[in-house]
Amino acid sequence: MKKIGILFSLTVLMALTGCQDLTELNDNPNNVTETHPQLLLTNIASNAFEVDGTGALYASRILVQTDGENSGQYYNWDRASFDDYNMLGEVTKMMQEAERIESDEYTALSKFFRAFYFYNLTLTFGDIPYSEALKGETEEQYLPKYDTQKEVFVGILRELSEANDLLEGNTNIIAGDIIFGGNTTKWQKLVNSFRLKVLMTLSKKVGDADLSVISSFASIYNNEPIMVSNEDNGQLTFLDEEGSRYTEFNSSGYGSGMYMSSTFIEMLQDRQDPRLFIYCGQTKNAKEAGLAIDDFMAYEGGDPLAPYAEVNDKAAAGDVSKVNLRYTTDPTTEPHNLMGYWELEFILAEASVRGWIATDAKEHYENGVKASFDFYNTYAKNFETYVESSDADTYLLGAEVAFDNSLTTDEKLELILTQKYFTSFLQTGWRAYFDHLRTGYPAFAQLPGATPPTRWIYPNSEYNNNSANVAAAIERQFGAGNDKIREITWWLE
Repeated sequence: MKKIGILFSLTVLMALTGCQDLTELNDNPNNVTETHPQLLLTNIASNAFEVDGTGALYASRILVQTDGENSGQYYNWDRASFDDYNMLGEVTKMMQEAERIESDEYTALSKFFRAFYFYNLTLTFGDIPYSEALKGETEEQYLPKYDTQKEVFVGILRELSEANDLLEGNTNIIAGDIIFGGNTTKWQKLVNSFRLKVLMTLSKKVGDADLSVISSFASIYNNEPIMVSNEDNGQLTFLDEEGSRYTEFNSSGYGSGMYMSSTFIEMLQDRQDPRLFIYCGQTKNAKEAGLAIDDFMAYEGGDPLAPYAEVNDKAAAGDVSKVNLRYTTDPTTEPHNLMGYWELEFILAEASVRGWIATDAKEHYENGVKASFDFYNTYAKNFETYVESSDADTYLLGAEVAFDNSLTTDEKLELILTQKYFTSFLQTGWRAYFDHLRTGYPAFAQLPGATPPTRWIYPNSEYNNNSANVAAAIERQFGAGNDKIREITWWLE
């Protein structure tokens, strides 16, 4: 009876519609083939700018685990995923829609997000699909070749340059923009600041004529708009609304087994750095003894090299700090920066020390420290008084913080990269770890034979679905079948 009813209804429908094209009747109104790119931008930006979890904090000697062996902490990880290609699929769709409506600003943002995701992917693995990636829908290209890491970086820099050109003089309001409220000028500053970040990532490649790292860096610095204050931060501000709260709010990952590393705490204590109070909680024993929040002796970490059970005993005894509760109990905590002004200033300080730009490295360095203090003075609720501008001035005079132009190049770089490291707590993902791989600063304690891994193994999905191309990429980079975590990729050679 059900089938007869359906056939009768269809007959009536055809009679009523007469000669109407049946393809119109088969269109699914929920399966939209065209949409305004603003509807895609919001989700793309939310994903790119959210907190990147705690994995990088274990690898960067900031956190320790006490209820099991954390692979990041002990440098024994293996595979990573290609999940970023899922987001790149959305970016591709946004670019297609931007081109359809002839919008330079959405095309520019599409190029920026492509650069951002491909940058993360290539630093994670080495060679990756780039030129043939994301073409399954348009060109039925389902098995993309792997481009060399150099080719990927050249492409990233080209796309960022094109994004800058498209934003130049563009005053259109970008609807759906949860980062800068539609301000194209601020996006252009972020794009160019990110270009400088990518070029600094290539500091080992200054001799490559195809890249022109030094001249390109200087040209952008001298001629293009870049961040000039915290007002330009590329950050996601959280709201106390469903789906918009701080990424780590109510996260179960911060349970009984997660504690602070002694490496990180002792470095902050040695410099009398008040950001310690913002990042970390007092130990149980210190709190019970009535020690003040700004007492540096109220904080202690666990040894990242010790067996986790040993650190667990110390934590159970009340002598290890946890992450400050504000990160999991405050739904708006603080914005997360994909790239902040302080990071740019540390990049400029490093560039100055390396002789890439003719500026005062000390000024850039101090600007970076002051910007970090100012950020937490603005957003670290109930901790503002520890990071006033006067505190930053005093801090910069400290014996292990003060920047002296008479120092050696290596001493200057260590100062800069250490301060840059201090700004990485639940900010900017794996940046501090990659900086350590590139420069060796700050030095990370390690067990014999367990040097920091330089990459991740390609995902199983590539072995199953794109085996010939992934095999060729591995052989080209490291030798046949040598897909290992301590192989050196091009950017570190």
